[in-house]
Amino acid sequence: MPNRAIRPFAILALALAQVLALAPGQVGAQAPTFTHADSLRGSNGPARSWWDVTYYDLNVNINPADRSISGWNAITYRVTAAPGDAGMQIDLQAPLSIDSVTLAGRRLSVRQDGNAFFLATPSQQRPDETHTVTVYYHGTPVVAVRPPWDGGFIWAKQAGDAPWVATANQGLGASVWWPNKDFQEEEPDSQRIALTVPDPLMAISNGRLRGTTANGNGTTTYEWFVASPINNYGIAVNAGAFAHWQETFNGMNGPLTLDFWPLAENETAARAQWTQTQPMMRCFEEWFGPYPWYADGFKMIESPHLGMEHQSAIAYGNGYQNGYLGRDLSGSGQGLKWDFIIIHEAAHEWWGNNITSKDVADMWVHESFAAYSENLYTECLTGSKQAGAEYVVGTRANISNDGPIIGEYGVQNQGSGDMYYKGANMLHTIRQLVDDDARWRSVLRGLNRDFARQTVTTAQVEAYIARESGVELDKVFDQYLRSAMIPLLEWRIEGTTLSYRWTDVVEGFDMPVQVRLGAATVRLAPTEAWQSLEVAAGTTALRVNPNYYAKDRATEGDPQAAGGRNPAGS
Repeated sequence: MPNRAIRPFAILALALAQVLALAPGQVGAQAPTFTHADSLRGSNGPARSWWDVTYYDLNVNINPADRSISGWNAITYRVTAAPGDAGMQIDLQAPLSIDSVTLAGRRLSVRQDGNAFFLATPSQQRPDETHTVTVYYHGTPVVAVRPPWDGGFIWAKQAGDAPWVATANQGLGASVWWPNKDFQEEEPDSQRIALTVPDPLMAISNGRLRGTTANGNGTTTYEWFVASPINNYGIAVNAGAFAHWQETFNGMNGPLTLDFWPLAENETAARAQWTQTQPMMRCFEEWFGPYPWYADGFKMIESPHLGMEHQSAIAYGNGYQNGYLGRDLSGSGQGLKWDFIIIHEAAHEWWGNNITSKDVADMWVHESFAAYSENLYTECLTGSKQAGAEYVVGTRANISNDGPIIGEYGVQNQGSGDMYYKGANMLHTIRQLVDDDARWRSVLRGLNRDFARQTVTTAQVEAYIARESGVELDKVFDQYLRSAMIPLLEWRIEGTTLSYRWTDVVEGFDMPVQVRLGAATVRLAPTEAWQSLEVAAGTTALRVNPNYYAKDRATEGDPQAAGGRNPAGS
């Protein structure tokens, strides 16, 4: 997933590759170039805006022998406005092909424009009417090169050379393997997923299993049903020889089924490692409110890739070890106390699945909160706020500050991979500004309650956090989401007078900050203008509290002069 999935281990390597690809003096100077295809994919254009998906009925035959798929998707939609002349846009990526499209028994004409197909729907459709178009298709889908980052279909092998099949397609899009309205703002109210696989494979997908049908031809169809709204990139194929057991989590909304599907050969390791699921669920319900999908249950499924937050069906491929593939992304030691994929991907059930950004430019709403959840889980697990702080502060080593976190709107463009740990450190900083953990918890819970099962914008999330926290945050969000600068607190002490100001900040930045002055802890309210404060005689140094994502630098004599730097604040 090249857009979404600048996962932590890849951030620095990707940033370096981008730097090396540019000529000297050009770093950061090249603006992205967007195409007609980007606009078709990333905008709510005239062939999308007049209809709203209410239900997908997806039926797919999967053939590992030749890596082909075929099937159909019946798309039920509600007309929200007059269709106009643009037609109806359905997305399906090459090399897959649409065979035919029908509406009420009539075959529709289809015009192709790259990966977008425009159906000539009858113009007499009226607002509030409901109709169903059925799209029949087949082909050999894109094979994932480096899943889940460069996504598509994954054709792997398990013990005994048996097929092991999965999908991971968040950045690339669900249309890489099934026809749909591939636009993140659009979610069906519910969905059926019927997967037909060769025996003896089992096919696991989202939601709850309604039944299985032996087809008498060496294949079996597994019918799954999602009773809740779902983002289309969350729909997943998982086919293999799985073991299975079920547990019950007694949560905030009552009993919740937890289903575990490791490969059969890994059941012993899975039973040991996946015991982390119940404490994770307790922690996240405490911080974020009830798990959003009690009706659909929770599943952990072993996958042939690292992991993905497929709604109610988390893909797991972390090798049954703590950390991120056995490594601590924070360098603090705290990240080796829990399994990264269990914690990070499950956090997305709240941040990304329950609350989904309308445009992928706002993917920080998914990734910043999920990365921040790692810090909160460390705190829950250890019972120590200090341990959680050590973790999130330690992840600053993964921040490249190569560009804004928010991307370009309407063109399927994500911002910097800093949406993970710069975003997490922004949220950790805001917690300090709120300075009331009960209120901060109510903000996080309130977001998941008041925006439950909705698609949202950055503006909505920013306004909600500021209103419910009671803290003015406009410039804080501008600084961390829309610029690539780290706030720098410049200071100097002459006698008993401290002078200080913010620099490397957006215009009007006035974030309060806690600092250490000798033996005293002081809360300052810097602006871009120099201010002064009387301090105790003998005070010689200032250090920004490391829980704030900011730097400090001493100036010598003239306050404009450069001086030392606080490594702990970097």
